[in-house]
Amino acid sequence: MIDCHQHLWPPPLLDALRRRSDFPYLRGWTLHLAGEPPFEVDPAAHDIEKRRLDRADRVLLSLSSPLGIEYLPDPELVDVWHESALELGRPFEVWAAATLAAPDPDGLAAVLREERVVGLQLPATALAEPAAIERARDLLAEAERVGKPVLVHPGPAPAKAQADLPAWWPALVPYVSQLHQAWLAWHIAGRRQHPRLRIAFVALAGLAPLHHERLGARGGELGPLDPNVFYETSSYGTRAIDAMVRVVGVDPLVHGSDRPYAESADPGLGRAFRHALFTANPRQLLTGDRR
Repeated sequence: MIDCHQHLWPPPLLDALRRRSDFPYLRGWTLHLAGEPPFEVDPAAHDIEKRRLDRADRVLLSLSSPLGIEYLPDPELVDVWHESALELGRPFEVWAAATLAAPDPDGLAAVLREERVVGLQLPATALAEPAAIERARDLLAEAERVGKPVLVHPGPAPAKAQADLPAWWPALVPYVSQLHQAWLAWHIAGRRQHPRLRIAFVALAGLAPLHHERLGARGGELGPLDPNVFYETSSYGTRAIDAMVRVVGVDPLVHGSDRPYAESADPGLGRAFRHALFTANPRQLLTGDRR
């Protein structure tokens, strides 16, 4: 079984966040972000040895893009992420990150050459319109050149007062909206710019493909299904996954849990579907192998 999307903060990353005085930063185990209320992190969620007991054969670790680390002018935290995550060993593998304030395609190329780096993760906010995909061209091209996929993850929530909003608001409103924007921008411009790149949108792209009828009603079209676009399932269950199958089919769906924020779950759609979701489709995303 392959879990395409988990979060685990190694001690060097925790220490670096605790040294910061600007967002994002940690005070003890309280996480402070510009666009979200303070969040009490469960220390057990980042206990490496406990997480090593995960029943997945391969666990692909993702930098938490809502922290906004990719947008910091100094690449220190991105470098800490790569160094400390790669030291964790099995079953953990790593999605690379990239500094967006001053993109470094050559530095990214070196990271992508690491055997245990499975591909590049970018925040959806960095791909939110066709012009943004053009700005990310050099980073996307490095992943395409080495034949490794891109994972699109929600980015930071907008900085504003959160006192009157429930704690779940960022995950249900800006995160989902960001995924919709990135999916539509890729639909318009991404594939034309990067014809061979495999790309996966976490959280079923916020269910963006289910809006294909509205897209058609407003003058657009979904077009033929793109065999190199994938949808990771975290935070969604049987009903949403079944609805996605009716629009995009089984082959693009890949399992991700988003641990520790959600748990791994089998949607209960049969043995063949389980094999596709947990094994065959993730392998195709990661390698391009369609067998």
